[in-house]
Amino acid sequence: MKFIGIIPSRYGSTRFPGKPLADICGKTVVRRVYEQASKVLDTVVVATDDDRIYDAVEAFGGKVVMTRTDHTCGTERCLEAYQAITTPSWREQNDEDTVIINIQGDEPFIQPEQIEALMACFDREGTDIATLVRPFTEKDTPADLENENSPKVEWDTRTGEAKMFSRKVIAASDGRHYRHIGIYAYRADVLARITRLPQSPLEIKERLEQLRWIENGYRIRVGVTETPTIGIDTPADLEKAIQWYKYNG
Repeated sequence: MKFIGIIPSRYGSTRFPGKPLADICGKTVVRRVYEQASKVLDTVVVATDDDRIYDAVEAFGGKVVMTRTDHTCGTERCLEAYQAITTPSWREQNDEDTVIINIQGDEPFIQPEQIEALMACFDREGTDIATLVRPFTEKDTPADLENENSPKVEWDTRTGEAKMFSRKVIAASDGRHYRHIGIYAYRADVLARITRLPQSPLEIKERLEQLRWIENGYRIRVGVTETPTIGIDTPADLEKAIQWYKYNG
């Protein structure tokens, strides 16, 4: 199985414009994501629609491709980037044995073991798509659990298959609550198919793209990580990330 990491990275953001180029102790957010992913993946590519991000990635020696500006989600951008770095004949021979890992461009401290946990999901036959979850712990508050900006996952802990994603509080089959970590992996042939699917009712209601895949019969395998992540959605998150790096980096 061949794994390719793609980091969708847009400059525009309602809550934090330009965050891929925000500085964390001497390195941009997108560079930190790239370098973390490169610790475990031989091929990592940034997919952007902005010249500033393109130039910044090239400047630190990263691989980057320019993509269209009209994509509605990172999944579509991943497909375009994958097609840009491969040929039709190569894809015809290798799509079924290639997995695209969609690494969020605002997770500068994604850990190699988290990417490896996602990769391990494809050791199980029949895995179309995989994603990560992290259990809520006693350190989490009721407000953390009820936070609608932090999607939760209902999944069968025996089969490892996701059943539902929601911004509301839902539990897994073991009775525990799990937070969704927004990193995905897809077989390349599956990625090409799911980007052609129309929006589904649940997706529209919950504003969660992965529900479209479930409603269309795709199985999402769940990998578990105990490692906390620091996603950057706002300038306040950036400040927290800077403080975390100063003490743990």
